[in-house]
Amino acid sequence: MTTTTAAALQTGRAAARAVGLSKVYGSGETRVVALDSVDVAFHQGEFTAIMGPSGSGKSTLMHCMAGLDAVTSGSTTIGGTELVGLRDKQLTQLRRDKIGFVFQAFNLLPTLTALENITLPMDIAGRKVDQEWLRAVVDTVGLSGRLSHRPAQLSGGQQQRVACARALASRPEIVFADEPTGNLDSRSGAEILDFLRNSVRELGQTVVMVTHDPVAASYAGRVVFLADGRIVDELAAPTADGVLNRMRRFDAKGRTS
Repeated sequence: MTTTTAAALQTGRAAARAVGLSKVYGSGETRVVALDSVDVAFHQGEFTAIMGPSGSGKSTLMHCMAGLDAVTSGSTTIGGTELVGLRDKQLTQLRRDKIGFVFQAFNLLPTLTALENITLPMDIAGRKVDQEWLRAVVDTVGLSGRLSHRPAQLSGGQQQRVACARALASRPEIVFADEPTGNLDSRSGAEILDFLRNSVRELGQTVVMVTHDPVAASYAGRVVFLADGRIVDELAAPTADGVLNRMRRFDAKGRTS
């Protein structure tokens, strides 16, 4: 465990936390250790990027911490609730009530308007929409004039903003974003990253983003680096050049090991 990670695990209220988190696929000769005793905490009101070489365990870490994949050993909590041992129904309820998700694919229903897509999870759960909060989210994402449009009438960047607003509309404990700009051009991608950063600064949201892009990572307040299923470094107040230099260092180690 790095010194920074150790300190983070001991201070502040974590929106999500993992302790000794391991994920192993297969057995015998096909055994793959995707995560190897990971300790990490993501605190409230923090925007964190997770980076690492291909196969380092970035998405696996997010999926395990969000309850999308079962862990092999260790502990993972969301807002103080331990995920290990929860039944499927309990996990579904926790993901619905405490977690927002943003993925590369926008996952919008084509027959619904932007507003209907945003409120869909709460409508399904039978929960009343907090109209004041919804207005704040819509204003932050810049969709006020597009709420009556269906996905086919929106650009890719606008569709992803709808997906981001949907993730935030229920006021989740934490938002997990897996390569949220992967299907967007650079301008639309920058708009989404600005929105995620503003949701932390202006709405007090907690965001954890998996990315391979140093420029995207530079929008975060903190970058956690993974290699071979372990956290190997962290960087506060990152710049694109600083992130790229760290990644080059890991690549060099990989070539010489």
